Amino acid sequence: MAVFLRLRGAASSFQYWSRRHWPAAPGLVAVCSRSMASKTPIGFIGLGNMGNPMAKNLMKHGYPLIIYDVFPDACKEFQEQGEQVVSSPADVAEKADRIITMLPTSINAIEVYSGANGILKKVKKGSLLIDSSTIDPTVSKELAKEVEKMGAVFMDAPVSGGVGAARSGNLTFMVGGVEEEFAAAQQLLGCMGSNVVYCGGVGTGQAAKICNNMLLAISMIGTAEAMNLGIRLGLDPKLLAKILNMSSGRCWSSDTYNPVPGVMDGVPSANNYQGGFGSTLMAKLQCQQWAIKDA
Repeated sequence: MAVFLRLRGAASSFQYWSRRHWPAAPGLVAVCSRSMASKTPIGFIGLGNMGNPMAKNLMKHGYPLIIYDVFPDACKEFQEQGEQVVSSPADVAEKADRIITMLPTSINAIEVYSGANGILKKVKKGSLLIDSSTIDPTVSKELAKEVEKMGAVFMDAPVSGGVGAARSGNLTFMVGGVEEEFAAAQQLLGCMGSNVVYCGGVGTGQAAKICNNMLLAISMIGTAEAMNLGIRLGLDPKLLAKILNMSSGRCWSSDTYNPVPGVMDGVPSANNYQGGFGSTLMAKLQCQQWAIKDA
């Protein structure tokens, strides 16, 4: 009973403090209220290989969705489960003040945010906009400036882990933006990933992702070449993969996403290379890296 009274007294003291001090700190109020918000609808734009399972994981955590994709067929299964489908990114922004975007390229991101029917046409003040696309860091910074002019908050939060991690909810999110908003973003991203890492200001999430993908591209090429060499020299690919994965050559490309058919299940090489992260997207990232080096 004494413990209960102490807790009740502490709660009353906090309420008294908040009434006195929060009016003088409106930014703090916005952050706290958003991070503690009930499971109101979340806007989700982009339901491709990655966006589809990410959105489903939000649903599993009890969040109703307001969704849009440029391909209407991508929305059908969500609509059949009772989620609300709208006709443009602007309509998503009109109905939701927390929006996640998952898009293929910088051009797509610019169109979704700044286009004729983009998010910024109807975005609400105080909205939290999280872009999980992998795009040019300079584009993220420019979008953040436009969003800020509208009284909203933009954070870049690209992901690592591939389609498998998206399905299992084990993605890694690399987040860039105002640090005071990180808790609010983490609340949502934690429904889709097991690692949510704050990297710094807007664009640093994209910077971390580019570095990660540069290393991934190198290791995947190396794994493919090593596996091919072993096969040509008469080694069984499963045996070679086993040896690599207990030796110093082990890497994500060898033990989780092996590029040789028949070595492991649930990866693109086991499905005629369908799905997963396309080589065209990797080429896009390499172009971004060279552009940054030459700047």
